[in-house]
Amino acid sequence: MNRDEIIIIVSDKLRLIRTEAGYTQDKMADIIGVSKKTLVQIEKGRVLANWATVVSIVALFRETETVQFLFGNEPLEVLETVAREGIDYRKMKTLGGRVWWKAIHTKNGFILQQNILSKHFRILDEKHYRIFSSFDEKLAKLRFKELTKTNL
Repeated sequence: MNRDEIIIIVSDKLRLIRTEAGYTQDKMADIIGVSKKTLVQIEKGRVLANWATVVSIVALFRETETVQFLFGNEPLEVLETVAREGIDYRKMKTLGGRVWWKAIHTKNGFILQQNILSKHFRILDEKHYRIFSSFDEKLAKLRFKELTKTNL
């Protein structure tokens, strides 16, 4: 699969992705950063979405059945592989959240972190997989509390 094929596939399925997500054309256009006129043109097959729009659609709607069906369980990995032209960036060691994140709480293998730039929160499990993220501090702390509660 290459960039042009992905653009065609996503452009062709945009209406289905939008309806599955339950958005109007106005709202969907706003979410993916295009005008409603452009969205309508793509949905009618008159023009193709550009690469940036396709990346936005796949990233923001990666959990929809349509996107999962098109790209499998890891749609972002497909996009990254195509965008990076096959370079396996995963061989590089990550910083593990040590540079852009500050730890707020650590308990029972879970870590609640806040991004120092965007100020959003995330919860990582013991293997450093992100399991929750939000800009709402109260919600993040509540979810962390739920996750770290031990049943004795």
